[in-house]
Amino acid sequence: MSLDVVALRSHFPSLAHGFAFFDGPGGTQTPAPVAEAIARTMTGPLSNRGTVSASERNAESAVAGFRAAYADLLGAAANGVVHGRSATQLTYDFSRHLAKTWRPGDEIVLSRLDHDANVRPWIQAAERAGVTVRWIEIDEATTELDLGSYERALSSRTRLVAVTAASNVLGSVVPVRLIADRAHEAGALVHVDGVHYAAHRLVDVRALGADLFVCSPYKFLGPHCGVLAGSPDVLEALAPDKLLPSSDAVPERFEFGTLPYEVLAGATAAVDFLADLGGGAPDAPRRERLRRSLDCLHEHENALRARIEQGLRALGDDVTVRSRAADRTPTLLMTLEGRDSREAQAHLAARGVVAPAGSFYAHEVFTALKLPDPSLRVGLAPYNDAEDVDRLLDGLSSFLRTASPRAAG
Repeated sequence: MSLDVVALRSHFPSLAHGFAFFDGPGGTQTPAPVAEAIARTMTGPLSNRGTVSASERNAESAVAGFRAAYADLLGAAANGVVHGRSATQLTYDFSRHLAKTWRPGDEIVLSRLDHDANVRPWIQAAERAGVTVRWIEIDEATTELDLGSYERALSSRTRLVAVTAASNVLGSVVPVRLIADRAHEAGALVHVDGVHYAAHRLVDVRALGADLFVCSPYKFLGPHCGVLAGSPDVLEALAPDKLLPSSDAVPERFEFGTLPYEVLAGATAAVDFLADLGGGAPDAPRRERLRRSLDCLHEHENALRARIEQGLRALGDDVTVRSRAADRTPTLLMTLEGRDSREAQAHLAARGVVAPAGSFYAHEVFTALKLPDPSLRVGLAPYNDAEDVDRLLDGLSSFLRTASPRAAG
């Protein structure tokens, strides 16, 4: 079954403003059912969690619903689902939790392909613990990870491997299972940044071999928050600093303070919205419906990516596409020969096309590949259609005609 894009778009009030949004990797637009779930929960009645009053039970239901929804979305155990303000905050938290188990002489392995949220927290924790950082490098020709460098970085002293499942700027998809298997053979844990990956592929944390996996619901139509799916056994072995009266149960002991019940309800509604996009039997298990929907989205987004790539080739040597991995998400990083990408961003915005320029927190990627900062990133989301793509290509074409390349030097 193909995706009904017209019906899908009707659920997004922001699309009525006439913009073509290609900034999905930074955050998607929000469908009405998600906003309605947030408002409905806030207006409750709502109290702190409990079992006595209806307002307490509503809060309890929001938490339980959130854990069940993200267990289905991520192929995880519900008692391993942790809420956080963002994926960055969760990674910082768990870098501190894990660093308490490290000793001088231990090593961790990081990836040059990662968003800085899966780099800096680990580097800073390693510095405090006296732990050595090793690197998985990028193959410049393919924009994929150099797995030979991974083999050289891994050792019996490795305690953690932190790697992305897909690059937020290049779209390169990483063979996480292969990396995880080797890490586990060495006795290391595996932390996966799935923020970009989860927006485009059906996640199965067990199949990936991830001990810890983070994602951000606002990258796939939900509200601004973060989710960590951890192996319950790994979570049970970690002892976070926390308030004395707060629960010591997993996963509650990793969630500090009162949870934002309305945000949890919105995040759950986003999963339910995604599950309904693929059609099929409405009473089928949610995981099954999500699989069908993500297959439809993958087909839809890949077709639009092919349309963009064909249009970019027609623009000639003025556009250099930096995303070259064989397996990648519908996200393209490009540079415009001799022209300022921020000027291109402004030119497109004036024509109702939102496509940002920058380095997008991918410090290691830009440094390793010597990419111009800013570069232009175009990322697809479920609500994009062929008309959006044509507006983008027309806007880029007009920019290239009107913005003369600057002379070198």
